[in-house]
Amino acid sequence: MRLAFILTFLAILVAVFLSFALFPAPAPQPTAPPLADADIVFSVQTDSGIETVNMADYLPGVLAGEMPALFETQALMAQAVAARTYILHRIEHGSANHPEADICNSAACCKAYASTEQLMENWGEHFDAYYAKISDAVTSTDGQYLTYNGNLIEAVFHSSSAGATESSGSIWNDRPYLVSVDSPESESDVPNYVSQVTFSAELLKAQLSARYAEMQFPHNPAEWFQDVVRNDSGRVQSARVCGVTLSGTQLRSVLGLRSTAFTMEYADNTFTFTATGYGHGVGMSQYGANVYAKQGWSYADILAHYYPNTQLTSAAG
Repeated sequence: MRLAFILTFLAILVAVFLSFALFPAPAPQPTAPPLADADIVFSVQTDSGIETVNMADYLPGVLAGEMPALFETQALMAQAVAARTYILHRIEHGSANHPEADICNSAACCKAYASTEQLMENWGEHFDAYYAKISDAVTSTDGQYLTYNGNLIEAVFHSSSAGATESSGSIWNDRPYLVSVDSPESESDVPNYVSQVTFSAELLKAQLSARYAEMQFPHNPAEWFQDVVRNDSGRVQSARVCGVTLSGTQLRSVLGLRSTAFTMEYADNTFTFTATGYGHGVGMSQYGANVYAKQGWSYADILAHYYPNTQLTSAAG
C-alpha cells in the first residue's frame, strides 16, 4: 500500500514537471511607457467656454483639423511636432486674444481643432482608419518639440508655397529659424494651387477706397499700381497704390487673395490677380512636407529643412 502511494506521488511529480517543461508560463508583457503628452495640461478657449485638456487627448484633433489624413505618415508626424511646439509656445507666452486660456480652437488665432463628432461626420466609413493614422502620428512623436538655443520656437506653418517659403521678417519679426527655404510643391500636388480674382475697375476702386479713403485714383486705371517690390521669395513685399504704399499682406487682405505670391494684369477695364500657393508662407509648407515625405524624407528631415538651426527635443514621460 505504501509502495503504491509513493509510486502515485512520483507519477504526479513527473506529470507536473513535464507540464512546466512543455508548456512554460507566458513571459510577462512589458507595460507601455507613460506618454509625455499626457502630462502636458493646458486650457482651451472654446465656443462653449474654457476647457482643461492634456496634449495626448487634444493634439489628434488639432492634427486632423490642420492636415488631411491622406497625407504621408512622415508629413503627419512633422505636423504633429510643429503643432505641439506651437501649443507649448502659446502656453509659455500666452495670447492677448484670450488671456484666460492658454490657447483657443480657432485657426485664425491659434490652431484649428476637429472634434471626434466632426471627424466621424467628415470621414464616414473611413473614420477608424483615418483616426488611427492621425493618432499614430501623435504617439510616434510623443513629447517631441522644436527649440532654438534651448527655447521653444514659434512653429508656424501654412498650406503651400510658390517655390519658396517666406521669411518671417518680411511680414512679422525676424526669427533666425523662420527664413526663406525651397519648397517643392507644384500645381500637380496642390488643389487650387493657382487661383485668380478679377475686378472691374469700378469695383476695385470702390473696394480700395472703402478701406483706404486717402487714395487718389488716376483717370487711367493702368496707373493705379506702381512700384511693385518683390522679396527674395518672389512674393509682393509692397506696392504703391493710388498714392498709398501698401504691404503685400495688406494687398492680399483687401483683394481677397490666397497668398502674396501674385501677379496683376489690367486689360479691357478689368484687373486680374493671379496668386500661387495658399497662406502667409512662413515656416513649414504642409503640401511641401507631403511632397518631401513622398520622396523618402523623414519627419525630422522635413522639420530641419523648414525650421533650420532648430533642435528636435524630446520630453520624458
